[in-house]
Amino acid sequence: MTEVVGRDDLLLVTLDTLRFDVAAELAAAGRIPNLARHLPGGVWEKRHAPGSFTYASHQAIFAGFLPTPAAPGPHPRLFAARFAGSETTAARTFVFDTPDLVSGLADAGYRTVCIGGVGFFNKLGPLGSVLPGMFQESHWEPEFGVGSPTSFEGQVDLAEKVVAGLPYDQRLFLFVNVPSLHQPNWFHLPGATRDAGDSRETHAAALEYVDRHIGRLFAAASGRRRCFAIVCSDHGTAYGDDGFTGHRLGHDVVWTVPYAHFFLEAAA
Repeated sequence: MTEVVGRDDLLLVTLDTLRFDVAAELAAAGRIPNLARHLPGGVWEKRHAPGSFTYASHQAIFAGFLPTPAAPGPHPRLFAARFAGSETTAARTFVFDTPDLVSGLADAGYRTVCIGGVGFFNKLGPLGSVLPGMFQESHWEPEFGVGSPTSFEGQVDLAEKVVAGLPYDQRLFLFVNVPSLHQPNWFHLPGATRDAGDSRETHAAALEYVDRHIGRLFAAASGRRRCFAIVCSDHGTAYGDDGFTGHRLGHDVVWTVPYAHFFLEAAA
C-alpha cells in the first residue's frame, strides 16, 4: 500500500450485514457473476469482522482495522495509524499520522467522499453524523436508505456524478456503504411479502440485486485511472440460527464475513 497510495484511486465498499456463508454459496453457484469475476480465484476470503454491528465495525475499519483473516496471525494490515508496539504494521503498510484512515488519505492528497446507506450514515442527528463527518464530502438521501428497494442504484448514480465532477489529477477515496442486505430486504425476492419478513433467501436475493448494479460502480471508480478496491461486509446477521435473530451479538454468522481486495484497471 505504500506504492498504491498516491498513485491509484481507492474504493471501499461495505456490503452492510452480508453473511459469509450466503456470499460464498452465491459465488460458487454463479449467482453473482459481476462480483465473482473480480474475486481472487473467484471466491471470497473468509474473515472475522472487527465489530458486531455497523457503528462499531466502521469505527474500526476507518482506523485501519479491516476484517481479519480467519486463520492464526499476526496478519499485516494494509493501513495503520502510527502506533508504538503495533504487531500488524509491516513495511508495506500505509502508515498515517492522523486519528483515522480517512483523514490520513486526505493528508496524502485524496478527495474523500462518503456515500452512506444505513442509519449510521444518514446525518439526521449527532450519532448519524459521526462516521460521514470524517469525510470531506458526504452524501445520504432517503432513497439510499434501508427501506428503498432501489437504494444501491441511487448510490451508483451519485458515484458516477462524483467521479465525473473531479479534476483528472485529483486522487479519490470513495467509500460506499451498501444497505441492501440489511433488514428489511424481503422486497428483493419475487413473491416474498412484508408479513413473511426477511429470511436467508431474501438476504441472498438482495446480494443478487447488488451484483446486477455493482459493475457500474466499478467502472466509475476506475474511469480515470487504476483503482484499488476493497469489498467486504462489516458484520453478518442471524435469521434464527441457534435461536438468534439480527446482529450486535456474538454468533458465528455475525462475526464471519466475506472479504476481497483487487485492482480495477482503468478503461482503455
